[in-house]
Amino acid sequence: MRVPDHHTGGGDPAHTLRLLWRRTEDGPRRGPRQGRSLDDIVRAAIELADREGLDAVTMRALAKAVGVAPMTLYTYVPGKAELLDLMLDALYTDMPRPDRSGEPWRTRVAALAQDNRELFAAHPWAAEVATGRPPLGPGLMAKYEYELRAFDDTGLDDVTRDAALTFVLDFVRAAARSAAEARSARQASAWTDEQWWTANAPLLAEVLDERRYPTAVRVGAAAGAAHNAAYHPDHAYTFGLTRVLDSLTTLINPPPSPTHPSP
Repeated sequence: MRVPDHHTGGGDPAHTLRLLWRRTEDGPRRGPRQGRSLDDIVRAAIELADREGLDAVTMRALAKAVGVAPMTLYTYVPGKAELLDLMLDALYTDMPRPDRSGEPWRTRVAALAQDNRELFAAHPWAAEVATGRPPLGPGLMAKYEYELRAFDDTGLDDVTRDAALTFVLDFVRAAARSAAEARSARQASAWTDEQWWTANAPLLAEVLDERRYPTAVRVGAAAGAAHNAAYHPDHAYTFGLTRVLDSLTTLINPPPSPTHPSP
């Protein structure tokens, strides 16, 4: 498993929290006078990450993007660690939160999964950030509050409700990473999947001996024909989410224990 290169919570926690909640100190600032808002800086960083990836978001590159001197940028945010927390919290703030209180819990959970999938599709870099120490800003807290309520009326206790939400979000994040990797591989290749398989079919027919790998050859051929590719992100997501919801169903509505007749 690849260890993420970027993680939240890497900056000074007190300073980061003040920035997240816009509780910066009053009084004169050191350094050049600010001509932009912190929100402007964060939005510019998100746009840069969307275009070029998170590695491209350096303080120098961001300063150039917003048209300020690099040293001026540090009067807004002390470094990239704090900036990353602000970027993610801004994404969370903008997520849709329609009222789904009258819908069945499976519908509500499937919807929150889709909301997060769309977030990662629009901002692929966000799926690559490790959030073991989450940015406890207003965006994250609103997101957490909203998504926990998808499990209302399920009978889950608080600890299990939190674990169930984590289970769903971890699946969505993993699916988003796999989809991004597949998309990157296609973009880097000069061939489409269909062209690659067609060009290599004669050699594959020689080396993939049906007598030695009967199950792999049969199943692989069936899946490849169904998806016209070795991997189909949409099918993998739909199949996986259904299994996630099924597993939660056994937790929320466990089947009755079998009764055994008396001897």
